Amino acid sequence: MKLLEGIRVLDLTNVLSGPFATLHLALAGAEVIKIENPNGGDLARKLGCVPKYNQMLMGTSFLAQNANKKSLTLNLKTPGGKEVFKKLVQTSDVVVENFRPDVMSRLGLSYETLKSINTKLIYCAISGFGQTGPDALKPAYDQIIQGLSGEMAINGDERLNPLRTGFPVCDTVGGLNAAFAIMAALYYRERTGEGQFIDVALLDSIMPFMGWVVANLMIGNQQPVLMGNDNFTAAPSGVFRTKDGFINIAANKQEQWEAAADILGVPELKNDPRFQERDTRKKNRKELTPFIERQLMKRETSEWVDLLNKQDVPAGAILPLDQAMSQAQLKHRNSFGKTSVSGIGELELFNLTAKFSKTPGVVESPPPTLGEHTVAILEHAGYTVEEINKLKEEHCI
Repeated sequence: MKLLEGIRVLDLTNVLSGPFATLHLALAGAEVIKIENPNGGDLARKLGCVPKYNQMLMGTSFLAQNANKKSLTLNLKTPGGKEVFKKLVQTSDVVVENFRPDVMSRLGLSYETLKSINTKLIYCAISGFGQTGPDALKPAYDQIIQGLSGEMAINGDERLNPLRTGFPVCDTVGGLNAAFAIMAALYYRERTGEGQFIDVALLDSIMPFMGWVVANLMIGNQQPVLMGNDNFTAAPSGVFRTKDGFINIAANKQEQWEAAADILGVPELKNDPRFQERDTRKKNRKELTPFIERQLMKRETSEWVDLLNKQDVPAGAILPLDQAMSQAQLKHRNSFGKTSVSGIGELELFNLTAKFSKTPGVVESPPPTLGEHTVAILEHAGYTVEEINKLKEEHCI
């Protein structure tokens, strides 16, 4: 049995936040039916670094988020399209959408309407700012939320700030929050028989991820300090130069600092009043770093990583993305699953990263072509060949 076996999800989402949420449900074994506009489908189908795939409506951005899903084209602006959707709602467990808050109501497909069709329905709406409030109807993309959340303001250093995170962190965190919320609502429904409405905002979602920084401000009244690649929790903790590049060292505990000083050949620093205690080391990190780097420059990164790790001092190389993705540890954990996509070939896509001993979540089917499962889904829902042809003629599918 799969973790979410028997759960049907109607996925109205586009681009990233929503598809990332439903990807987790699909990898966990839910039947995720991706409902797409017949005219082009999910915008992510046209997004990516390979123009050929974009033209095929199988852009790399789409491929990354949509394994294990089915695709049904449905024009929700047509009466016929609305009726098909409502019929599918009758036998579904979850609806997920990431439109602006007023869109589904204008389509006549609000939660209240759908709840009257299926009282056990779980409806998750993902938006930039939430369903209500002074900013609810404003347009929002990841970068807008990065700026408004304060996330960009705490990155970088005095030379480069504000600084955007190098991937759409708010969209991704919002999708993860939505997946967690849907799973929790399914558990609640299992115990009570009741569905409910879930309102996920990207702005809300990113805030707890800055928890320590926010706590320092709200509780300790300390404004964030721009520290670049240094870690504000301890010293030495951050990025340091070596003979052949850079290394991350995180000597967060006192015993780790003392071990690092011995390994680096500077045991005298342990008794230096500037560096003896944790809080004083933090205040004097700019004076400490030259001592550390002078020693690190004598050996290559890999040597230092081995020496430090053997003494339980956390340290690691700073890898380019291609090397990071090919690490032996990721292969050991079966982080990627292979699947074959027509016209593209074999791909490696992420499996479910949480490793369940009884119900592992893996890639079992490739991201769908646009409308690939339309006929099969409609036939399963009871539509005849004649009725399906009529829906095509009326541009509903």
